Formats: sequence, C-alpha cells, structure tokens
Amino acid sequence: MKRLAADSAFMTFVCLLMAFLYIPIWVLIIFSFNDSRSLTWPLSGFTTHWYETLFANEALLAALGNSVYVAFCSTVLTLVVGIPAALALHKYSFPGKTIFRRLLLLPIALPGIVTGISMLNAFRLFGFHLSLETVILGHATALLAVVVTQIFARLQRVPKSLSEASSDLGAGAFQTFIYVTLPNIKTAIIGAGTLSFVLSFDEIPVTFFLTGRDNTLPMYIYSTMRRGVTPEINAIGSLIVLMSLILIIASAVITLRDTTARRK
Repeated sequence: MKRLAADSAFMTFVCLLMAFLYIPIWVLIIFSFNDSRSLTWPLSGFTTHWYETLFANEALLAALGNSVYVAFCSTVLTLVVGIPAALALHKYSFPGKTIFRRLLLLPIALPGIVTGISMLNAFRLFGFHLSLETVILGHATALLAVVVTQIFARLQRVPKSLSEASSDLGAGAFQTFIYVTLPNIKTAIIGAGTLSFVLSFDEIPVTFFLTGRDNTLPMYIYSTMRRGVTPEINAIGSLIVLMSLILIIASAVITLRDTTARRK
C-alpha cells in the first residue's frame, strides 16, 4: 500500500509539473482565438479572425514557405551525409576514427552563434552569396551530429549475425543494406529526420548570419516581436504546435507498427 501511495504521489507530481511547463503553450493557443488584439484576461470574445488575417499575410506565408523549404532540404542533406557516416563508424576501423567521431559532434556542441559566424566567414572567403541555400548548408552542418548519433546508436543494437548471414547467402553490400540494415534502422532514420526538421525549422542563430534577403519564419517572428506580440503570431504558433503534434503522432504510429511487425 505504501509503495502504491508513493507511486501515485510521484505520478501526480510529474503530471502537475508537466501541466505547469505546458501552460505557456495553452495560453498561446487560447489567445489566438481572442477577439481583442490586447493580451488581457478574461478574453473579450471568441473569433477565428486572426487565422483569416494570417492566411492573408503574404510576407508571413512567404517566410513560412521558406522555413519549410530550408528545413526539408537541410533534413534531406543531413540524412544523405549522416547515414553513410554512421555506417562507416559502425562497420570500419580506420586511423583517426575516434577523432572523426568527436568532430562530428562538434557543431551541435558549439553555440549556434559560433557556427553561424564561422560559416559566414567561410562563405565570404569562397565568394558565396548569402541566400536560403547557404542557410541550408549551415543547418545541415549544425544538425549532422543529430542524425549520425541516432543512427549509429541504432546500428549498435542490430545483430551482426544478420549482415553476416546475408553475405553468406550471396548478397552484396548494397543488397544487404537495402534488405537487412535499412529495415532495422528505419525508425531511427525517421526519428532523426523528424528531429532535424523541427530543429532546422526554428533555428535562429545560424539563420541570422547566413540568410540573405529572404526571411524564414523564426526571423520574421523575431523582427515582428520588437513591436509586441500580435494575434497573428499566436495563430501561427498554434498551427506550429498542431503540426508538431501530427509529426509526433505519425512517428509514434510508425514506431509502433515497426515494433509489432518485429514481434510477429
């Protein structure tokens, strides 16, 4: 009985703590439907006008499109580079392997402002013009460690006997990767890609130094916040929360299906 009471008290504490941490998000969503422009309580009325205003704001929609473009391209780039890098770390032994692994973690360990300034100097040295493409390269560099660490950790849990059996049956390295390794690390790739997309979507320090004339959504919100929080910002924030929930649910469903298939 004492153990049950202690567990119940602990779970209650955790639930209350999580509710407290998520209060700002609920406040954001509630005020996105407020009839008044001022953030005052109680609400003066319920309206969806700010969502209509949001979809009529061409500058904000353009910034949103730029953020999606940058996040998608940087995620694809990190996966294209990160998956082979994780496989190389897992399968091969080569001189300087430990140093190479530590260097992969360097961008995520450094403050974003250091990465942004460093890449800005490099792009200027090589004559690159700042644009969304330079932002993509900056984000991919900063997020490469996220992909490599997650996929490498999953590869460590894949039994070596599977790839050895595939080789014994006459499969080449590419066939072994497609039919054996890839299905076993699929959920890790999805998780790493989802996390990279979200981190790239709301990245500010690196974007601040590498963007050209085109704004991303975080930069647009940052510039708008200087004049105070507007209801349109609450509305776009609520939509981002909804998008994040959809990604989390989709990732959980895919992981659950993969786990169920493995058990069968």
